[in-house]
Amino acid sequence: MPLVDNEKDTSRSKLCGLETYFNKSMTHILGANVFIDGGFDFVVVPLMSPTYRPSLVQQFGSFSIEASLPCARSDLDPMPYLWQDHVIGKISEWIDLDSPDEMVRKDSETAFKQELAWASYLSLQACILPTPKGNSWTNYARCANQFLQEQPKEMQLWLRIPLVKPDGDSVEIYRTPDDYWKIWNSFRLMCDHNSKLLVALDNWSTMPSENSLNSWYGEPVVTFIIHTNSFFTRDGDNPKHLSEGLQKLIAYFLNHFTQIIISEVQLFSESISEVQHNYRNVDAISDEASRRRHLLPHIHYLRSLYQQVGPLSSPLSLQEHLQLAVRDVIQYTSQPFKEILESVFYQRQESDKKIYMMYKSAICQALLDRVPDEKASVITIVLVVVDAGHGALVKTSLQAAKETGRKLKVYAVEKNLNPLPYLYKKCNEKDWKDIVTLVQTDVRYWNAPEKADILVSELLGSFGDNKLAPECLDGAQRFLKEDGISIPSSYTSFLQPVKNANLYNSVKGGGDNILRLETTFNTRMYNVARLAPCQPLFTFTHPKRSVKESNRRYKKLQFVIPDDPESAIVHGFAGYFDATLYKDVHLGTEPSKATPDVFSWEQLFFPLREPICVQRGSTLEAHFWRCCGSTKVWYEWCVTSPSTSLVHNCNARADCVWLN
Repeated sequence: MPLVDNEKDTSRSKLCGLETYFNKSMTHILGANVFIDGGFDFVVVPLMSPTYRPSLVQQFGSFSIEASLPCARSDLDPMPYLWQDHVIGKISEWIDLDSPDEMVRKDSETAFKQELAWASYLSLQACILPTPKGNSWTNYARCANQFLQEQPKEMQLWLRIPLVKPDGDSVEIYRTPDDYWKIWNSFRLMCDHNSKLLVALDNWSTMPSENSLNSWYGEPVVTFIIHTNSFFTRDGDNPKHLSEGLQKLIAYFLNHFTQIIISEVQLFSESISEVQHNYRNVDAISDEASRRRHLLPHIHYLRSLYQQVGPLSSPLSLQEHLQLAVRDVIQYTSQPFKEILESVFYQRQESDKKIYMMYKSAICQALLDRVPDEKASVITIVLVVVDAGHGALVKTSLQAAKETGRKLKVYAVEKNLNPLPYLYKKCNEKDWKDIVTLVQTDVRYWNAPEKADILVSELLGSFGDNKLAPECLDGAQRFLKEDGISIPSSYTSFLQPVKNANLYNSVKGGGDNILRLETTFNTRMYNVARLAPCQPLFTFTHPKRSVKESNRRYKKLQFVIPDDPESAIVHGFAGYFDATLYKDVHLGTEPSKATPDVFSWEQLFFPLREPICVQRGSTLEAHFWRCCGSTKVWYEWCVTSPSTSLVHNCNARADCVWLN
């Protein structure tokens, strides 16, 4: 049963699982089904007996054959859908594929492959892999990658990584939270950033520090594991509670589509004798019904917490619901001169009220500056709206004229045929009639009957200039008076290095075409680590000071990586913009000064074909070009420090915006 009963909440974070230990009664799915009926959406169970070792089976033959049988026997189960939908497999903790002991290593490799093969046979959605041991996990990663490459199904592998050093852990190697991230990063690099390899972040500490999550922003954390000993009661109350620090961590994960698993498993024993001892004792003292009653307060607490801090804990507008569905989803950038825009595009654009409020403010100021009060009834301002669409900017301009008491003559220029019937209808209405003239043409080639005082356009893309605003407005500048006003008057693109594994995996996993990793995408970044402050890139001003000024650009940027976390990985760059509509009226998405309540623009993502590791205090040096040809415009980019990448999208081999 999900943590919340709300059909509008489609987040996977509302699903809660239970990690349980090996029990003889769990050899049948009905044992696990007790916990599913008790409020858990899935259970995490071992796939084989903890006493099983392949070498022992070979040594003693049929004497130990029972130990080799998987504990989850779907071939005897009448309800296989329970395995597919409600069970996550757990690979044996004793497995050490990089052990210096050859017998242990061979046993581990054999058992590892057997357990994964069994999980695949059961059609499980995922398996949790044990935390890498010691200082080497090369063979472990190799074997995991072999399975990921050969596995035709979409079964995922969740690598268990501690969030912090376990309380009371006596291992000789002391690891910091950043060390655990390095283990994960090394493992995924050896697995070539496979999108089916995810993180099961295990919190052994009852009081995690506030900065313990710093290394995990932007990582593909699919589940967050909390242990029953992290819960406590207050003054003998029966309800369970969690520390404030742990509540904050859970709130973060619930809002980032991460499932919570409650674990009743403590630190694992290493020796077979200890496992056998625990195995016998568990059967002697436990039964599923009593354990289910014991666990009920824990899941009741999580339900209460989810209602307070979950994704839909506060009412969301329709637009916020739509944005929720497209977080970290990639979309190809638009082709403004090739695409036929749908009616719904104009409707969505016009629903972004804040944009037109800002435009109206800018137009009002321009009209007041253009015409003094004493001449307001005499002078008529000629205003041209570029790419009129459904007329939102025309309507905004007429409202500005009414508010300022200025007279307007408007030319609404639109190249696409489809919006014309709607615009013709509007032109015959009272507010537009005799004021607005509709022109169907490409504004770059329009022979205007008269010069314009004000040129208003809505050509800004998610990166400012990526929808060819410079090229369009260069063509329109021909019919703007020498002292004419362009709204917007300037815009600047901004860049920021980011870590976003889900986004990178979406780009990389979208097919065999490696050039996707040299293609820009629009996206709403959410599970992202912003690794350094934004820096300005390219600026365009309108009208141009000289018609000979090129729209080609180049700039070298140097980003200094902050001290925390100790190290990180750069998956690419996030692109934003900030525009000056007129004088002090700004509009944009650059995080430090983004216009509030604006949702039309996403971010532009520039991926790196090979992600780059950076250390704290180091400098990330990047180079960006805006290239222009006779038929297209495109971006090229590369990194030269701390390591060197290829020049992405050289000669527009992967991505461009067509001019015709």
